[in-house]
Amino acid sequence: MRKRGFVLESIEVTTASPAKLAVIWLHGLGADGHDFEPIVPELGLRIGVRFVFPHAPVRRVTINGGAPMRAWYDIFGWGGQVSEDSAGIRASATAVARLIDREIERGMPAERVVLAGFSQGGAIALHTALREARALAGVLALSTYLPLAGTLATERSAVNAAIPILMAHGSEDPVVPLAYAERSCDVLEALGYTVDWRTYPMPHSVCLEEIGAIGAWLAARAA
Repeated sequence: MRKRGFVLESIEVTTASPAKLAVIWLHGLGADGHDFEPIVPELGLRIGVRFVFPHAPVRRVTINGGAPMRAWYDIFGWGGQVSEDSAGIRASATAVARLIDREIERGMPAERVVLAGFSQGGAIALHTALREARALAGVLALSTYLPLAGTLATERSAVNAAIPILMAHGSEDPVVPLAYAERSCDVLEALGYTVDWRTYPMPHSVCLEEIGAIGAWLAARAA
């Protein structure tokens, strides 16, 4: 088993025992692992699912005036020729891969592990899942975009070429504009991925209809 250093501190919620699916769910910028913990009972799951909600490290975020906060990577700005924090993105991907290692060590097969995330967390979920050398159950990307899109064609993993992808976004999102997510979806589809794309009349958040769709999608991954 590959060892990738420390394991991120996480909150865990299991809907029933034994767990048939593990969902590693990454929060957005400035939040923490508690952010999506309350959503678990709202998903309506009738199967055993272990949710792992890790806390991102605290780092300074340029776009927020250099203020320290929990973040999966730095954000230097949006649009145009603004560079991405490749080192930060890849470091977080390594930390998430270690969480996958831990699930396997606890007896959960990789093909029963879903990577999920909201906003910045969703970006890391997409980045990690599409490059992961072990076949995963799926990737759930909420109100987010595809980071380091230009390197995916050469770095993607063949075993996850057909990974189920659910992308959902708010049509009124002022933080990650809908157009960013649409372009990401186009890139994925151009590379042959099948994306289950959903939009909802909401800002940078989640809504009840979306939560219902997520619950159904997760149940299908565990079937």
